[in-house]
Amino acid sequence: MLKDKVAVVTGSSRGIGFEIAKEFAGRGATVVVCSRSMAGAEKSARMIKGKAYPERLDVTDRAGVTKFMRQLIDRHRRVDILVNNAGYRFDRKIWTKRFHEVAEEDFDRVSQVDLKGTLRLCHSALPFMIKNGGGVIINISSTPAVSGHTEGAPYTVAKAGVIAITKHIALEYGDKNIRAYTLALGNISSEATFSSMTVTERKNAAMENSMKRWGDPTEVARVAASLASDDFSFATGNTIVIDGGTVLL
Repeated sequence: MLKDKVAVVTGSSRGIGFEIAKEFAGRGATVVVCSRSMAGAEKSARMIKGKAYPERLDVTDRAGVTKFMRQLIDRHRRVDILVNNAGYRFDRKIWTKRFHEVAEEDFDRVSQVDLKGTLRLCHSALPFMIKNGGGVIINISSTPAVSGHTEGAPYTVAKAGVIAITKHIALEYGDKNIRAYTLALGNISSEATFSSMTVTERKNAAMENSMKRWGDPTEVARVAASLASDDFSFATGNTIVIDGGTVLL
């Protein structure tokens, strides 16, 4: 149960982030639904049963992130859970470039959201978590960050950095009762991935794992909710792979 916990979920107006916010609220948490679009955040918050509050947040704006966190503390007095889910949109042109063909600007664009966005939110939340006696940070990564891949180099590099952030937080702040985890996601049927593929690509992707299917965003949400609870009170720094049995650690 997450009763009376305050949870921030970035990029939660749709897809995996929305399902995480919905699951947290269903387990009793007060959830802050974040999106670059306030209208999108408001719409999604209304769809969630429980305590859900919309907020506009652009994770690429350092000053905006700092302001967001201060306002959050003013309104809710604490932040117990942070889920860094916001990610750069799937761009097929970037994805299909070979490593040596990827422009430095492509790496920068993806990293500004996936890597630096995560860094900014962690920087802002940690002082308040320390002051309040603890917290849980869940960072969203991907399986290529663990195993490597033949495509999508900017995404892989950024998501590998996210795993490193998780490990540092776990080791540096464990004595402050702060836990950190990474979810390395495989083929999850979110709008960002599933909807961008052809029927053939979807079928081929489903056959990559031992379960021979796509994962559902609700399956990711349930794992995230379990990690955020006391069920994982003596585990931290872990990278949990959610991919139906493709990458085995």
